[in-house]
Amino acid sequence: MTTNKTMTGGEAVARTLEAMGVTKVFSIVSVHNLPIYKALVASDSIEVIACRHEQFAAHAADGHARATGQLGVALTSTGPGTTNAVSGLFEASSGSSPMMVITGQGESAYYGKGKGFVHEHETQLEMLRTVTRRSETIWRTEDISRVVASVADDARRGRPQACAVEIPIDQQYREAEVEIHGTTEVPRLPVDPGAVAEAVALLNGAERPVIWAGGGVVSADASPELVALATKLGAPVVTTIEGRGSIPETHELALGPRTERPDVGDIIGEADVLLAVGTRFQNYSTRVWKLPIPGKIIHLDADPTVIGLNYPAEVTMVGDAKEGLAAIESQVEQRQADGGFLDRSSKSVESDLERSYEEIGPDHRAIANIVRRVLPDDALIVRDNTVPNYLWGNRILPILQPRTSIRPSSGSIGPGIGLAIGACAGSGRRTLLMAGDGGFQLGIGELATVAQYKLPMVICIFTDGGYGVLRTIQDGVMGERFGVDLQTPDFAKVAEGMGLSSQRVETVDDFESAFTDAVDRDGPTLLDIDMRALAPMSFPIPPHQRRK
Repeated sequence: MTTNKTMTGGEAVARTLEAMGVTKVFSIVSVHNLPIYKALVASDSIEVIACRHEQFAAHAADGHARATGQLGVALTSTGPGTTNAVSGLFEASSGSSPMMVITGQGESAYYGKGKGFVHEHETQLEMLRTVTRRSETIWRTEDISRVVASVADDARRGRPQACAVEIPIDQQYREAEVEIHGTTEVPRLPVDPGAVAEAVALLNGAERPVIWAGGGVVSADASPELVALATKLGAPVVTTIEGRGSIPETHELALGPRTERPDVGDIIGEADVLLAVGTRFQNYSTRVWKLPIPGKIIHLDADPTVIGLNYPAEVTMVGDAKEGLAAIESQVEQRQADGGFLDRSSKSVESDLERSYEEIGPDHRAIANIVRRVLPDDALIVRDNTVPNYLWGNRILPILQPRTSIRPSSGSIGPGIGLAIGACAGSGRRTLLMAGDGGFQLGIGELATVAQYKLPMVICIFTDGGYGVLRTIQDGVMGERFGVDLQTPDFAKVAEGMGLSSQRVETVDDFESAFTDAVDRDGPTLLDIDMRALAPMSFPIPPHQRRK
């Protein structure tokens, strides 16, 4: 905290964000955030990135948080601007991402009187609370820093979540003496020593332990501790899709995000002890909760409400993944791994890969190999929900480092461009976006943001003239198609008009040349890939969509 100084409410917001170490704010300027926007632009340590739509400003703040581990911040207008941002808040909460939306509110003098003040939304706070851990209205300039810092701490504590604050426009302009609050980090949740001892005893007696690593391992920056414990136990590691990168997928103990696949599922069935870390055992990863897990489960998570929610836990460990894994590793015995079990585990991955290659066909297999060979190991891979993502982006394309794998956790289509903007701007590293033509059109205007800030992004749009996933479901379940075929623009020409380099791609050779050039280029590139010209893929109907 600093001593009291006289400043506007907008300046109080900026100084608080500076105290919390925020370096990027994703925003659209508006009449109801002008004082905050002005103060942020004047900051020496914060860059304001002007997005084209509030939904994607929120997604960008989310992507920034996932890529860096730091609080992501979006600044929007009240009313319609805030309603636009709700989808981004929903996605951030689904993805356990520490993200904050700061928005305005109408004049305090008119609030609650239904006078039709511009952008009036008098139940905005109630709306925000439906998609956040905590949302607050700040009615006095003197309270702005304290409340913003407190809400941000709640977003970052334990299992990260989205949060929001709204500040009436008169309090943004008003000057007052303000004490600045804010810290760059919040304390990690400790783990009960008794629970650690129980977990250690169970693991010391295990013959075939397996570790199930979820997104909580990544968000806690616990990858080194995970790898150290897995090595000491000689335990194979499966991950959820959100947990990808918690162990390099080229590591000899890594089984990848294949828990729902038959071969790897058999390995989980052999485990006598399963250590689950930072996971809720969600639907797809458990075959909609039909995956047999006969072994005893040790469940470590910062959120006590998810432990035992979907599978019963023999040992309950509430606390931070990094601290919990380190405590277990320091006390567990070094053990001789079961060579036969590890051999079967390795073969399960090989078998599943071969099956996956058959499903995606030779052209997409070649494209996946080119992507991994050409991209730097630390490049970020953001995958919107589209057929190539489901079939090879989520499972086959190796993820080598934590915080380099991002996808819409809620299952929505379209957030990819926003997530990629935030991840790229926050990390400063080369970023690949995989998107489909249907979903990409929701945020196509953000190409202008990418061009304006010259972000080093490679945008690969896989075009099939509509919603390919829904086509498969309709064909297999309903026997007819409706609403899935779309008029698709020439994305290469659109990108060129926005100021990006671009190219249309129809063959694997075209892709290799164009992708290599794009990765080497300083600025952004869009590749419009015609999936209809490539060898077809076999897309199975998702389990929850199947009908008898």
